[in-house]
Amino acid sequence: MQEPLIIPCVDIQSGRAVRLFEGDPDRETVYFDSPLDAARHWVGLGAGLVHLVDLDAATGRGENRAVIAQITQELGVPVEVGGGIRSREAAEDLLRLGVDRVVIGTAAVKQPELVRALIAAHGPERVVVSLDARGLEVATHGWAQGSGVMVADLTPTLADAGLETLIFTDVTRDGTLRGLNRDLMAQVRRLWTNTLIVGGGVANLDDVRLLREEHIEGAIVGRAIYEGTLPFPAMLD
Repeated sequence: MQEPLIIPCVDIQSGRAVRLFEGDPDRETVYFDSPLDAARHWVGLGAGLVHLVDLDAATGRGENRAVIAQITQELGVPVEVGGGIRSREAAEDLLRLGVDRVVIGTAAVKQPELVRALIAAHGPERVVVSLDARGLEVATHGWAQGSGVMVADLTPTLADAGLETLIFTDVTRDGTLRGLNRDLMAQVRRLWTNTLIVGGGVANLDDVRLLREEHIEGAIVGRAIYEGTLPFPAMLD
């Protein structure tokens, strides 16, 4: 297995690059006034893929489509975008902008047929599902609601739909620098045997070693690389 891929995350709220504590939109830290500058910063250090999240779209407070379009057009490396993509039209609008992969969250729980339709139309390389969870219960609508749906209920359906890449985020640790929950990561690894990318609490190189030990392909990382507790690029011995 290759070394785990560390994917920088640029969370966009009110047009700025921020990180939230435990997913709370009212507990933000602003790292860059310009999300494009944030994305360019990580590309300059070697990132080959950048993960963008439109937090305003995810929470229903608005959207940052113009910023996302600018990043997509000017960055020079692939971007994937999540946050508030709850219809085929919304997903395809982003793909037309030049986004390489759309990340479907709440809609994957509420409308699993949407995932199947997008994969059928655009291929598994352009569609990612993100399951954000407290424990193994999926949280929806910008993490504000528990769904009553367990990760184990969804993974067989997603695999049957042709999904290749799953993102799993531990909401309780996201933005906290508390480190990955080893037991939870191991459980999710058993539930998803295709490409698994995780997030939520990645703090340092020990977490990257955990990814390697659990044969997890990568992680989306925000606060740890912004604040320097995890070097980027992350080089293991």
